[in-house]
Amino acid sequence: MGLKRRRIDGLRRSSSRIYHRLKFGLLGFGLVILLAAIPFWTIVQAASPSNSLPEATLAQNEVSPLSTGQQLYDAGRYDEAIGVWQNALDNFVTTGDRTQQIMALNNLSAAYQAINQWPQAEQTIDQSLNLLTQFPQSSVLQAQALNTRASLWLHLGQAELALSTWKQAEQNYVEAQDTIGILGSQINQAKALQTLGFYRHSLEQLTQAEQELFALPDSTLKVIALRSLGKVTQLIGDPRDSYNLMAQALAIAQRIDATPELSATYFSIGKLATEVESADIALAYFEKAETTALESQERQQAQLEQFGLLVKTQQHAQAEKMAPQLLSSLQAQSASRASIYSIVNFAQYASQLPNSSVSITELSQLLAQAIQFADELDDTRAESHALRQLGQLYSQVQQYGEAFELTEKSLRLARTTQSADVIAQSAWQLGRLLKQQNQLDKAIEIYAEAVTALQSLRGDLAAINQSIQFSYQEQVEPVYRELASLLLESETPEHLKQARGVLEDLQVAELDNFFREACLDLQANQIEEIDPTATVVYPIILPDRIATIYSKADDTLSKFEMPVDSVEIEQSLREFLSLLHPSADKTQRLEVSQKIYDWLIRPAEEQGLLTSDQPLVFVLDGLLRNIPVSALYDGQQYLIEKYPVALSPGLQLMQAQSLSQGNIKALVGGISEQRGLFSALPAVKTEVTAISNLVASTKLLNSEFTRNALARKLQAEQVDIVHLATHGQFSSDFSQTFFLTWDGVINIRELSELLQQREASRNQAINLLTLSACETAKGDNRASLGLAGLAVRSGARSTIATLWSIKDNVAAQIMTTFYDDLRQPGVSKAEALRQAQIHMLRDTDFSDPFFWSAYVLIGNWV
Repeated sequence: MGLKRRRIDGLRRSSSRIYHRLKFGLLGFGLVILLAAIPFWTIVQAASPSNSLPEATLAQNEVSPLSTGQQLYDAGRYDEAIGVWQNALDNFVTTGDRTQQIMALNNLSAAYQAINQWPQAEQTIDQSLNLLTQFPQSSVLQAQALNTRASLWLHLGQAELALSTWKQAEQNYVEAQDTIGILGSQINQAKALQTLGFYRHSLEQLTQAEQELFALPDSTLKVIALRSLGKVTQLIGDPRDSYNLMAQALAIAQRIDATPELSATYFSIGKLATEVESADIALAYFEKAETTALESQERQQAQLEQFGLLVKTQQHAQAEKMAPQLLSSLQAQSASRASIYSIVNFAQYASQLPNSSVSITELSQLLAQAIQFADELDDTRAESHALRQLGQLYSQVQQYGEAFELTEKSLRLARTTQSADVIAQSAWQLGRLLKQQNQLDKAIEIYAEAVTALQSLRGDLAAINQSIQFSYQEQVEPVYRELASLLLESETPEHLKQARGVLEDLQVAELDNFFREACLDLQANQIEEIDPTATVVYPIILPDRIATIYSKADDTLSKFEMPVDSVEIEQSLREFLSLLHPSADKTQRLEVSQKIYDWLIRPAEEQGLLTSDQPLVFVLDGLLRNIPVSALYDGQQYLIEKYPVALSPGLQLMQAQSLSQGNIKALVGGISEQRGLFSALPAVKTEVTAISNLVASTKLLNSEFTRNALARKLQAEQVDIVHLATHGQFSSDFSQTFFLTWDGVINIRELSELLQQREASRNQAINLLTLSACETAKGDNRASLGLAGLAVRSGARSTIATLWSIKDNVAAQIMTTFYDDLRQPGVSKAEALRQAQIHMLRDTDFSDPFFWSAYVLIGNWV
């Protein structure tokens, strides 16, 4: 059976397979998880006069110039659409047709938003709204203009204004009895709520829209609306819910024979399957999207998605078969932004094939055609993308002079349009070329421009036009790492300080990517503001070495580098983790542990930079996050025996305030009984009781420990510490980072919202959040990112958690000792945890690091 036939046959099983891939397999008793997620999506009526919900957008007169502009807009020819609509507007002004003026201005604002011309977008929509004051009875026109205005507010970062404007639009649609318009406004409000951090309210809004949508009779509009809601839910909520909505849309389209909507729906499900890394399923749906497409552009987009996935998954033979046909169809395209982006993406993927059936010459000619299209359309942004990709091709064949010239021009054009995402990619490429020419100072300058551009995009990376592939792992993280490497090659104090800053920024970028939004408040903290005795340790794994910066409170910086290949480093880290189990070979574990100690700690000790009993605060990188640094061994002692140890996601993500000792009060919750597949934790009852005896506490045990009870107590009680002894998991997928309550789970966003609502109402954040029975997801190399994300996003000053699950009786002992020491005058959180770990280390039954080193302190260590 051929590959394509196998994929199509697989569609019959794909529903259950996707659901299985997405389902909460960890939650054995079928708890429903409400998950909030990514920030930016295509807003239902965002910056487009034509959209997936026609009734929620501006109606067009089929014989007017407005429809001509609409066609140009749909083809991605925005400047031409603007010209047509501007001419139409001038004519409507001359004839005094106010209604047509309103529609033309609304469309112009949408087109200006599409090309990031914000002042013009604001001017035209405000003119439209001013004219609407003369038509108070026109609810639909008013609603459509308010939709466009709200979209602009959101793009400009004014989420509260966007929310209130969409509420006004909804009221206008209610007056007009426009059900689809109402639903579109509600979905858009969910986006604004999510941007403001009200994730639960956002999901409630989506749930309400979903219920109202299902009540409508089957129709093409219902198919479009369900698909749109599915796309939004994919980003803000749960991929499972998104799949269910899109599957409903597909079923209705098939039932009512809505053939024009089949391809788009298959395509959307394919994109969802790609996101959850179900490549074979995604390919099958893209193939269905291709075969059901009625328009050539739809067909081509489906083919391009297949081609890109085949290249990414290294199915090169199949990709090479597709390449000639795609090349021919792209060569036959007419000028539009969509065609330019299609060419750029095709060239990017085709150039990665080891034995491509499309030559470099053919790709360069195709890109030259894209550049010509961009010139004809006066589309500077698209031209910059095409020039950069052509420069990459020249670099690939070692024609570096041409590569440099093309990339430099791409960057110049990107600067003129202030397109930060294009600047980032072009500057990064130019920086690499400069580094290759050994122009290190200039390379550092250009790399720094790329990083600055990426930082200006905080939270917006998911909003970048998905027509141009933009990946964090491939096009964001490497920029930071390569700049840090360049700076560390220099011996100047200024470059060393800049390198530390880049490592801090990398931590922020990784967490932004984890949450897919810029949700973290940055602080300009200095070490001396927190603890003048501490040393902050920044290790970074580079391809040819591991470098470590040591930062003291007086801003003295020191750097040490060990020439070790990154493959060897990562192998050693994985080996150390595998040897932590008590049944593993102790001698071998100590040898590997000492090797890592020699990389990270010994050089600083030999130079006299570290002082016994003074804190070491690690800002860890990559796989280093997964290891318990407290268990590193110097040949005689473990690190924790010499220094208090804490982890930090970076000083700019820390709160300087520490736990005030004295009358400490805690909210202690936990589950000791079995819940579904989650095993019983009998010692949790002992742990909760012991902590309550040491610290004034409010207890929630077993059936008392529900989501609502926790929320109520957080609002009502004046507590410094929240201690939760319950099953939980940290994962690189934020949707799988959660902890268990009696009646469900609370995910990272819901916990954040609960704690931040408490902080807002009481003007006091939680000082310490302790999760004493959690673990990182098995087989997930980046799972500790979930722990860092929870620590930062919770708003707690400090977080204590476990990297892996340990015996509940051991956890009870460590936590009891910790709180007993913490209530003593002058004892910091780091020192209290250190003493609790040393106490277990001295117990012959639990001296193995497996039992005590799982506990880590993240955040403020004082």
